[in-house]
Formats: sequence, structure tokens, C-alpha cells
Amino acid sequence: MNFYLGIDFGTSGARAIVIDSEGIIQAEAQYPFAQPNQTIIWQNALFNLLGQIPQEIRGEIKAIALNGTSSTVLLCDNFGNPISEPLMYNDGRGIEVIEKVRAIAPPNHTVISATSSLAKLFWLIQNADNLQNCYFLHQADWLAFLLHGGLGVSDYHNALKLGYDVANLCYPDWLENLPERHLLPQVLAPGVPVGEVTAEIATRFNLRRDCIVCSGTTDSIAAFLASGANSPGEAVTSLGSTLVLKLLSRTRVDDSRYGIYSHRLPSLAIPLPSPLQRGKLEDALPLVSGGHLPPLGKGGQGGIDLWLVGGASNTGGAVLKQFFTNAELENLSSQIDAEKECLLDYYPLVKAGDRFPINDPNLPPRLEPRPENPVEFLHGLLESIARIEARGYQLLTQFGATPLTRVYTAGGGAKNPTWQKIRQRHLQVSILRPIHTEAAYGTALLAMQAIKPSNWQN
Repeated sequence: MNFYLGIDFGTSGARAIVIDSEGIIQAEAQYPFAQPNQTIIWQNALFNLLGQIPQEIRGEIKAIALNGTSSTVLLCDNFGNPISEPLMYNDGRGIEVIEKVRAIAPPNHTVISATSSLAKLFWLIQNADNLQNCYFLHQADWLAFLLHGGLGVSDYHNALKLGYDVANLCYPDWLENLPERHLLPQVLAPGVPVGEVTAEIATRFNLRRDCIVCSGTTDSIAAFLASGANSPGEAVTSLGSTLVLKLLSRTRVDDSRYGIYSHRLPSLAIPLPSPLQRGKLEDALPLVSGGHLPPLGKGGQGGIDLWLVGGASNTGGAVLKQFFTNAELENLSSQIDAEKECLLDYYPLVKAGDRFPINDPNLPPRLEPRPENPVEFLHGLLESIARIEARGYQLLTQFGATPLTRVYTAGGGAKNPTWQKIRQRHLQVSILRPIHTEAAYGTALLAMQAIKPSNWQN
């Protein structure tokens, strides 16, 4: 049999899912991050996940894809050794160089944000001693390198916040003219074969020598691919450590003032509504284009007419876990009257700074007044995060995205029925459980597409 492995690196841990050609899960593994994110922890997590997969399944894996958190980046040397600490998705040090970014980027471009990949690249350049023979990589790029041994390759989902032109599939002139142009990775479409696993990796983990590693994606897009959302107006809210919104839209929307950006999603790249009812996924339409579509023309012509419009907020589950254990969250949530609006008006953040729907690296958390009753306090937190989610979707449609019709929910917060009722009251649309909730499943589907290039080439 042929199996396909998807590996998801999120904010709180890493997960792996192996599926067969019918989309049925054959194996799962997870690795929580008990320490701050560092490259050695990523490497240990990756190899641990591979080791957890039963050997009889491992030996039949035909393709592997990985996702990482958006705008988590690092510099490495020409052997792949990190020469900088990774700058995480929410690292705001780029504020120091934001004027340099603003000076070259078009007005209101996605990269004009303290947490964008480009701002982090400029910060790393400013603080590096020697940039010769170096590579600038996203988290998913570096993890894939550990498997296939190639450097300097990324995908256009991860590269969006680096400034890559996802409409014309090239770097714009204002990036091509950078003195540090050599640091920028080659960009492929997600789900394109990059290379076979190295002999060392194949031997160590008893993988097929012809097992392919393909270009990856971001964790939130992987969650979207897994969800089953397939029509304009459908959206996926990822309620993990942070809050991420992705709305499928016929219109592209980008505005850095509010942290809004659009990922390219070819019309063929829509998740199948029911994988098990469609027969073998290998013979079905693809989830992601292989990078051979013509450039986007006027009016959405040229083979592309759908976009994933969204933004990512620093509010979310990480704030809840500052105050409550998982058991407390479950117990206290059951005591909340979800039909009654809580008037406590918070802006829950772990630390100062948000990206969307307010893009302000200095935005202070607002967690006062705090009532003595923990049920009331939790109600206020859940209600306030729901308001931020609703405000986010309102902004997307206000700026021209397809109006919201339904929301699928991924992440740990999807398991809280009280929170779902509160969110539905604010969103005023149906909230559904995704077909699959794990981003690793969407990434496994991506791996499957690498094996059938004839399916995703135009």
C-alpha cells in the first residue's frame, strides 16, 4: 500500500498523521513542546514523530509534507546549521526595522508588519555578522531540509509574508533589487515534490528510499484543507494558542493596516466534501495546484478565482491557559449560560501586541476588572475572544471578501460547546465541526498530491 505522511508544527506541539489513498488515517503521533521553541526541539520533535509511526506503516510512506507556523523564520549556514535563534510567528522585533520595510514595499502591503517574515529578515540582517553562504528559511522549510537535505526552498504560502507575489508567482522588483537577494529562497507551490529523503533518513527510520518530501504550507492553511470547507463564504477559525481566521473568497483582500492578507488558492484546490464518499483521493481533483497555473489576470481570470482571506490574532487559548487548567476550563465552561451576553469587555493577550484585527505591536492586554467568581471571569474571556473573531470576519467582508456563510472550527477550542454557542451568537452563522480537525491531516492530503502531478498541472 501507499501511505502519505503529514506533519504539523503548531504553537504548542507537533503532530503527525499517516493516511492511505482513500484518506483513511492509518497512524497518528504527537509531541508536545515542554520548552521554548528552539531548532533542537523542532528536530527532536520531528525525529520522535517519525519514530512513533509503526515500522510496517513507515516502510510504505510514499510522500511527506510539513507545515509550520506562519512567519516563524531563521538563518542557517550552507550546511543547514542555524546561525540565529528562530524568530517565532509573534516575535515583534521587526518593529525596529519597519521603516526600512515601509520604504521599499507598496503602501499597505502585507509585509508592513513587525511580525512579517520580511521584517524579521531585515532585523536578522541588521544583527548578523556575516551573511555569506547563508539561507533564510521558514520553519517548514528547515524541517523539510532535515529530511531531503536541500536548502533554499520554500512554498508560496509561507513566502507570502516575505513579499512573494502570489498572483504572478515571482518576487517583485522591489525584492529582486535587494543587496541581500541571495538570501531569499526559491518558491514553489505547496505540494510540489522537492526531493527524496536522504539515504541517512531512509536508513534511520526504515523509510522507502524513493519516499518524496514535498513543499509545505502553514499550519492554518493545513487546517483549512483538512476541514472540508469548499465554497466561497465558508471559513475556518483555528482556535489554538492563537486565533486564526481563513475565509474562502472570490475576491483578494490585502491591507497591512489591519493585518489582513490573502493566500492564493486555485479553484481546483478545494478540499473534497467527503473523502470517503469520493473513492480514492489519488484519482480525485487535487487540493493544491502544482505551480503551473498562468498568472492571475484581470477579474480573477488566468486559472485562479479563489483566495483564502484572513488574519491571525495573538488572542486565543494561550491566554485561557494562563488562568485555568484544562479540567477547570471544562468544568467552569459547563456553568456558563452561553445565551446570556457577558458585559466584561476584555482584549485577552498573553503580552502586549496584536496582529489582527488590530495590527499594533504595542497593543496592551486588557484583562480588568477581574471578578472574584471564576465562572464569570472565564465567561468574559470567552465572550471577548468571540467578539474579536466576529470583528475580524466583519473587517474581511467590509474590505470586499465574500460574505461569511458558515464557519468550521479547528484547534483545541473547537471542543468547547459553550464557547461554540457564544461564538455562534456573535457570528450569526452556522458553526460546524470540520471533517478533520487536525492540521496534520490537511498536510497529509498535500503529500498525496505530490505523487500525482498530472492531477494538479494545467
